[in-house]
Amino acid sequence: MENQLNPNQQTAVTHVDGPLLVIAGAGSGKTRIVTQRICYLIRQGVAPSQILAVTFTNKAAAEMQERISLLLKDNDIEGYPTICTFHSLGAKILRESIDRLGYKQNFVIYDEEDSTKLLRGCLQHLGVKKEPGELKSIRQHISAFKNQLKAPGDVEKVDQPHVLETYQLYQERLKAANACDFDDLLYLSVRLFIEDAATRSYYQQRWPYLLIDEYQDTNHAQYMMANLIVENTHNIFVVGDPDQSIYSWRGANIRNILNFERDYPGAKIVRLEQNYRSRAIILKAANALIQYNTSRLEKNLWSTRGDGSKIPLFVANTEKEEAYFVAHEIDKLHRLYGIPLCEMTIFYRTNFQSRLFEDALLAKRLPYTIVGGISFYHRKEIKDVLAFLRMIESDQDTVSFLRTLQLPKRGLGEKTLEALVNAIKGSITDFCLNPVGIRLTASQKEALENYARLILQLRTLKDKVPLQKLLIEVLAQTHYLDLLKEEKETYEDRKENVDELISKAREWEFSKENPKLSEFLEELSLKASIDEAEFAQDRVNLMTIHNGKGLEFHVAFLVGMEEDLFPHVNSRDSYDKLEEERRLCYVGMTRAKEILYLTASESRFIWGTHRMMRPSRFLREIPREYMERIKR
Repeated sequence: MENQLNPNQQTAVTHVDGPLLVIAGAGSGKTRIVTQRICYLIRQGVAPSQILAVTFTNKAAAEMQERISLLLKDNDIEGYPTICTFHSLGAKILRESIDRLGYKQNFVIYDEEDSTKLLRGCLQHLGVKKEPGELKSIRQHISAFKNQLKAPGDVEKVDQPHVLETYQLYQERLKAANACDFDDLLYLSVRLFIEDAATRSYYQQRWPYLLIDEYQDTNHAQYMMANLIVENTHNIFVVGDPDQSIYSWRGANIRNILNFERDYPGAKIVRLEQNYRSRAIILKAANALIQYNTSRLEKNLWSTRGDGSKIPLFVANTEKEEAYFVAHEIDKLHRLYGIPLCEMTIFYRTNFQSRLFEDALLAKRLPYTIVGGISFYHRKEIKDVLAFLRMIESDQDTVSFLRTLQLPKRGLGEKTLEALVNAIKGSITDFCLNPVGIRLTASQKEALENYARLILQLRTLKDKVPLQKLLIEVLAQTHYLDLLKEEKETYEDRKENVDELISKAREWEFSKENPKLSEFLEELSLKASIDEAEFAQDRVNLMTIHNGKGLEFHVAFLVGMEEDLFPHVNSRDSYDKLEEERRLCYVGMTRAKEILYLTASESRFIWGTHRMMRPSRFLREIPREYMERIKR
């Protein structure tokens, strides 16, 4: 098997003792060399049980295990190496040794729902207001502390009140319940290694050979776990690419891979630069772009697959023109050249951008799938706002009534809501103003009356103001954006989606001679229904670039290449964030095997206003010789 490897792959695979860093560029066969190296160690006489390989997903671990089984099927070998995710490794260690920390070995692992319930009880005990946003924010703080290996007593100061006392009580109650949450699987494992030398020594002897895939994505807890396991042998073999480090928002620390030589002086470095995926011109453009980053380890991807065609660059007048250009090109490539739809993808920076491309693909009757996300018209915030519009349009839509009545909460439980629906005969707002045939408290009656008056007030605007203005009034008078703010982590994405719905309303209204709310709602219902229809399995892929990591396509479209969109506006004042945006662009470019398109728009209705857009700096950083401007 080793003779099928290129020279650098061969060097990596046949390395046995001591630290080694494999800088594996996109499409360079990194998974292959991890599996081949495990097999090589076993053939050299290393017992399989002495080898530990860690990756980030169960899917990757299962794939690695399967490949090794195939490679070793003709060898008379007893046992298998341990191949798992970091969290599975933590669970395995704790299941065997957690008693050293005062827990019982039959501890239970709490999932997200269990952890949230326990945390809610802690907040109640401390008398902290149980707003959904407050709870989630505290949960995120606690998770971050554990990933940084900070116990409650190690945290000096937190801007948000109640975090430290909640963290302290939460950990006490977890231990009292003999339970661990997901973050504890790493946090407690590392604590165990640090506090108990005998246990640490046992696992160091058990796994003298450690391999880690996607090392650039490790956080501090994972980094420390790895360091402690190989503290004595230094037999650590890590594979990764700092140019593909795009998960800092999950806690990943690019410094772990950049500082590998500092952590392990004399470490061997192998660069895998031959790319087996993409045409050379795509790689040349990606290499030129990533050179603008300073936080990286030098490498230069190359290919023997030939240059291929230049990268088409299309700059549209408007975002709608951009979307229809992309849909047209996909249709052309599919019909004229037979490229399967599933081999084409549209990459965008943020979720709200999907709407325009969904509309354009639906108009051409091209089936699509949203990878790792939800279709625009199915997103909760879109359905919530449209439900308010339906209540304005119709006074008998009980589904929209139930969806909007509790935005915000009005002290009405499930049984009361069910009784309300059963008692309504005819006009919903009339019933809310005079609820007969049902027993309600004074506060519940007041809540229903306030809701009805809100809907009636909005209904008076229906024929007086443009649809775009009506949507803005709905958001203002229902205070819906304040509800979204309670979920701090998702607020920006959800607000962008709501802004995009306003853009859609404006765009739709301009296209009609006599626009009516009922027609707008009908069209969006049809779009959602078509989206749900049973298309063939051959579908265009739509996804954020983050969701494209590890995938490859015959044709890739990188869209919205404009300043403040890509690179994202949040990176404007941070050099580190800007470099991560550039790495994200690099990842998107290197997903394409044959054809890479770059598109942008000169103007865009975005964030609730019409704006003239500036081309992304990334377009300037790619040499013109690799691109071909497509005329409108």
